[in-house]
Amino acid sequence: MIEDQASSLRRMNQSRLIKVIAVTGGKGGVGKTNVTLNTAISMAQQGKRVMVLDADLGLANVDVLLGLRVVKNLSHVLSGECTLDEVLVEGPYGIKIAPATSGSQSMTELTPTEHAGLIRAFSELRSQIDVLIVDTAAGISDMVLSFSRAAQDILVVVCDEPTSLTDAYALIKILNKEHGVFRFKIVANMVRNMREGQELFNKLTKVTNRFLDVALELVATIPFDENIRKSVRKQKAIVEAYPTSPAAIAINKLAQQAASWPVPSQPGGHLEFFLEQLIVKKAVGDIR
Repeated sequence: MIEDQASSLRRMNQSRLIKVIAVTGGKGGVGKTNVTLNTAISMAQQGKRVMVLDADLGLANVDVLLGLRVVKNLSHVLSGECTLDEVLVEGPYGIKIAPATSGSQSMTELTPTEHAGLIRAFSELRSQIDVLIVDTAAGISDMVLSFSRAAQDILVVVCDEPTSLTDAYALIKILNKEHGVFRFKIVANMVRNMREGQELFNKLTKVTNRFLDVALELVATIPFDENIRKSVRKQKAIVEAYPTSPAAIAINKLAQQAASWPVPSQPGGHLEFFLEQLIVKKAVGDIR
């Protein structure tokens, strides 16, 4: 019955479904959170209603990068102290941020019951959004895999370091072999030029083509840019602080592409329950 209602609502609201993007990379330090935040802000500048989920549940830093004051976070949602809507903080251009906690090992080791509680929190979300961007933790934990599988598009951020390529390959391999994910979008970050970005992508595809049944697509080449470091010190996104800088221009192009990526008319493959609830909730709100 619930599925019939969901299907009916989706047919009535196909143009209003939520786009879900997971930004991951396997290795820490590849610039994943900067890509997440800047893409989110750039999409908001295009008029999209964007929410960022800081899914690095034990080492949160999204709010810190933007200098935002956070009173409550996802740990308070899981404890039942408040709803997800009540922990959301507003960032530049109206983006909504669901902040995680920092320095809490317990948040990195959620039990199945706690995971279900997080899912339930999303099913009760009242805020209306067009795009949900999930900034995953580093590594290949169950939570990283879960959030990645839940997305329609998986952005794997890599940089020109052997460990970055190795960890990205490990993440792609697990999602492919154990969870049946076949399509990945690659972001070559902190490269010197377009050629280096393409060569980095070629190194990754050379291995995946040999051992995996996956399709990789290079969707962005973001140059190394000293303005990123400056913007971090200012606690601002580079697309806001230095909009004409090379990195900001590249990220804006990525955001424009991302806005045009199709959203399936119905969940398929790897879209988990809590994201399906987001779709249904939004559709109900639009009908009302």
